[in-house]
Amino acid sequence: MNFRKLTCALALSTAMAAAAQTHVMEINTKKIGAQIQPTMYGMFFEDINYAADGGLYGEKIKNRSFEFPQNFMGWQTFGNVELKNDGPFERCPHYVVLNDAKHSDRRSGLTNEGYFGIGVLKGEEYRFTVWAKAPKGTARITVQLINESSMGEGQDFASARLDIKGNEWKKYELRLKSNITMNKAKLRIFLEGRNAAALEHISLFPVNTYNNRENGLRRDLVQALADQHPGVFRFPGGCIVEGTDLETRYQWKNSIGPVENRPLNGNRWQHTFTHRFYPDYYQSYGLGFYEYFLLCEDIKAEPLPVLSVGLSCQFQNRNNPKAHVPVDELQPYIDDCLDLIEFANGDVNTEWGKKRAEMGHPEPFNMTMIGVGNEQWDTLYFERLKPFVEAIRAKYPEIKIIGTSGPDSEGKMFEIGWKAMKEQKVDLVDEHFYRPESWFLKSGLRYESYDRKGPKVFAGEYACHGRGKKWNHFEASLYEAAFMTDLERNADIVHMTAYAPLFAHVEGWQWRPDLIWFDNTRMFKSVSYYVQQMYAMNKGTNVLTMTMDKKPIAGQEGQDGLFASSVIDKNEGTVIIKIANTSKSDQPVSINLKGLKGEKDVELLTLSSPDMDADNTLDNPEKIVPQKGNMKCEAGKKNTVLNDNVPAMTFRLYKVKM
Repeated sequence: MNFRKLTCALALSTAMAAAAQTHVMEINTKKIGAQIQPTMYGMFFEDINYAADGGLYGEKIKNRSFEFPQNFMGWQTFGNVELKNDGPFERCPHYVVLNDAKHSDRRSGLTNEGYFGIGVLKGEEYRFTVWAKAPKGTARITVQLINESSMGEGQDFASARLDIKGNEWKKYELRLKSNITMNKAKLRIFLEGRNAAALEHISLFPVNTYNNRENGLRRDLVQALADQHPGVFRFPGGCIVEGTDLETRYQWKNSIGPVENRPLNGNRWQHTFTHRFYPDYYQSYGLGFYEYFLLCEDIKAEPLPVLSVGLSCQFQNRNNPKAHVPVDELQPYIDDCLDLIEFANGDVNTEWGKKRAEMGHPEPFNMTMIGVGNEQWDTLYFERLKPFVEAIRAKYPEIKIIGTSGPDSEGKMFEIGWKAMKEQKVDLVDEHFYRPESWFLKSGLRYESYDRKGPKVFAGEYACHGRGKKWNHFEASLYEAAFMTDLERNADIVHMTAYAPLFAHVEGWQWRPDLIWFDNTRMFKSVSYYVQQMYAMNKGTNVLTMTMDKKPIAGQEGQDGLFASSVIDKNEGTVIIKIANTSKSDQPVSINLKGLKGEKDVELLTLSSPDMDADNTLDNPEKIVPQKGNMKCEAGKKNTVLNDNVPAMTFRLYKVKM
């Protein structure tokens, strides 16, 4: 576009904005409203989409202890390899013996494919560990990182030898340094010589995990969590809390202690969708409750563990009453909750506090809340929840209890759930809503009518699922931003929120949209991530009332698709205003800031896209990100006035310095 055309276009845009009706809004900066909880904007983690093994958890080796039902799943063996099950770890007894191939030109060994390959970065070191013994007293193995498609001189690009000494099980370690970045490497182990080597718990981690922990987490993914500044972190799910059946429910006590002896667990997301079926999807429990608590410390989020209420998945067991624990047999499940609180908070002289200390954390984790049951409903849930509430209240009255209103966002079962939660006097009710665009656009006043005397709200799982386009895209994220103005306006009743799900591997997802996507070496944050971050990093300390014609700005009739909320940050001395324009036209706004006078500096953050179906990608991770800017408020006759033209289909945040 030449200069003359550009000038004409700008003039036309200005004229159109001037011709459009200016929306006059008011904020009383002196009338401080409800306190905004530190937990207000958080995260929900579930091991779906390979979020744990193959994702956040740093382990590169699939089926490292040969405990998958098909013991060599993830492995390719060659030569003379023997599987045994009398190993040193009671709950993970399987191991392999590499025996002499009995021919000078043959070799014994095995290769691991990792999770959709093994990702390595150029210049990074990787810690290989193995529990091993040599039945004949000594043995040697060669460990390699390989590129099977290599066109160069050889397949291996990192290699080291390991000498095994003695017929007693010992842990060995060596380091491999990669000279290339590769998304789909493999690990290969050769037996050298004729003496057999027994190998168990074969493991490969980046040395450079988050905080450099040996059983650590993937650094870039944890950093993405920390960068959002979440107030609460809910774990480990989700539907895996329930399990397909009681046997496969998540059992936190199996997820602590020495990592070599944590038993394998099935993952219900392996087989839930036949069109996205992954037969190798299991839970190693390497990322367990101890690691979750450490993660919460690292990202400065309140931990919110969720435990089984004795119900397996109600969706999958609708006609099978025997799939659930009878009410009079719930005591072991109740004990799991009480013991977890002791594990997190107990003195080192208590049974479970001692176990925490033995794992390396004598200080308590200061857990303040617990969820009992996930997305469950009706009498089956209500009658089981009651003894949990009574037991936790009796022993730990300071712990907040989170119940659930079930999978519906409204309707008869939702109302029954809320009634039951009020009767049982839980502290918060976990609401879930995965809904289309129309629901988000018409729900801008959802929480205004809630009973202020009842339990508080935890909007624990939500996302806009586009009708006919159920994937991450800008338009859905914009509608989430619009809906979140209602969460913010009603911070007196809404104390916690979390988008869901959190993570997805680009080759191994079962569910979308998701907040953060990754492959084996890269990641990107979705537009929804940036919406969440804009709220979390600008949540303020207290709500300020913001109105148009004395009404909340929630996409109501005559408001031209505008949604808005405002807060004050008493610590920073700022007023923060959030406006989502969900209309196809620019909308002029004039905001009277009562209680402020004179000209004020304003920081801007603007999230927009010309393509409603666009999102960030691995190759273009910052295609759509918030853009910074500056402007000034004007000195009106009585108050400071913020005048702006909010572009069509845009989310904009204003931070006014008081």
